[in-house]
Amino acid sequence: MKKFSGKVLFLDRTDINTDEIIPAKYLSEISKQALGPNLLEDLKLDGFSSGIDIQEKSVIITRANFGCGSSREHAVWALEVNSINLVIAESFARIFRQNMFNCGMMAVELPAETIDRIFTDFVGKETYLETHLEKNIFIITAEDLRLEVCFSISDFDRALVMTGGWVEYADSKY
Repeated sequence: MKKFSGKVLFLDRTDINTDEIIPAKYLSEISKQALGPNLLEDLKLDGFSSGIDIQEKSVIITRANFGCGSSREHAVWALEVNSINLVIAESFARIFRQNMFNCGMMAVELPAETIDRIFTDFVGKETYLETHLEKNIFIITAEDLRLEVCFSISDFDRALVMTGGWVEYADSKY
């Protein structure tokens, strides 16, 4: 099972599409690893520098409709090879969300009010998120702040996460 805890990268924008996650010009790469250095390089966000801001981050917290655009898995793979196995957002493009779980990663939706509170309280601070999958709780901390947030995922998505993704799940069942 992958790691779902770590330092948080805040992306305060809606509609971040798959071409911004990994530009289409890299789709001819023949390995997942080759996608790694180019994660989010085309993302336009005030004050954001992909080469600097992604370093040592394991979790993304963002706004609505993350992963919209094409249905290709490369966007998820680019996150995976950068050890970002958890994205939290108000909503996801349906295919992107399922690609995350198919790869044994998590795409967790939280209400807009919860996302707003997280951004208000934690942006600008070095923030750490700890996932307690068995309890469906995120614990978010920074400096003297601490916030517990409940989440839910389906039993099937949990099974995909626990086994490491769709291929591993299928191998264990069939």
